Amino acid sequence: MSRFKVSKFRHMEARPSRREAWISDIRAVTTPTCGNHIKSSCSLIAFNSDRPGVLGVISLEGHEENKRHVTYLGCHSDLVTDLDFSPFDDFLLASGSADRTIKLWRLSGTGEALPSVPGVVLGPEELPVEVLQFHPTVDGVLVSTAGKTVKVWDVAKQQPLTELEAHKDLVQSAVWSRDGAIVGTACKDKQLRIFDPRARTQASQSTQAHENNRDIRLAWTGIQEHLVSTGFNQMREREAKLWDTRLFSSALASVTLDTSPGTSLKAGWQLSPDSPIFWMAGSSSPECCKSGLSSQLL
Repeated sequence: MSRFKVSKFRHMEARPSRREAWISDIRAVTTPTCGNHIKSSCSLIAFNSDRPGVLGVISLEGHEENKRHVTYLGCHSDLVTDLDFSPFDDFLLASGSADRTIKLWRLSGTGEALPSVPGVVLGPEELPVEVLQFHPTVDGVLVSTAGKTVKVWDVAKQQPLTELEAHKDLVQSAVWSRDGAIVGTACKDKQLRIFDPRARTQASQSTQAHENNRDIRLAWTGIQEHLVSTGFNQMREREAKLWDTRLFSSALASVTLDTSPGTSLKAGWQLSPDSPIFWMAGSSSPECCKSGLSSQLL
């Protein structure tokens, strides 16, 4: 028996879908922000259009052979910096903006008009909103960042539940763990921090992430204690690191990918029943990378 574990995903390859399933004629744009520029629920896709403050919205599933049409939602008076769908409601969308506000939108089904006013407005903040994310297990709670400030909001009351402190520079990423118990943040001061928002406002743990402070992104894996960060090293090479919050002083594993003048990698992950696959895509690269996650990045 081989002493090396062989991944069943080693021969995985990507194949494009039928052209009839493609969504074409999309007028999208990439903005220089820390957030996501496209998000999907189980029913809708929302993305940054080529008009500042305007999102494109399209049905995820086509109906028979009819062509899907993009409708446009005027959200903000400035760039949309991040967006997220509620995990409890396919039609509830949160958008953050450089106009310093967070807005929640009740979207409609296929063929129905989009709203002209938001259902809820949070803020304004002192600086542009950078990133936001709904809580994965509690309805009506989200985390957002603006400058050095990280807030956990009660959406119904339109008030912050707590503010997470200790960041010394721009917060570039804030993500809930899968059970929603803790929040991981990445900051331009090169530090990763772990917070338990219910217990205290200060970080319970922190460590240096990447040697370069450009655009660090975070994503939790399927294992509760494991976190992946993407960023740059001193040589401006893009890299990914795997962290265990129980041994947070150094990364479990790291992989160097390439040198890029563009922004960092967008981190995402997908789980199989027994072996997670981690996907990475860079805005300046036409390729999508995959890695198997265990105690090493393979």
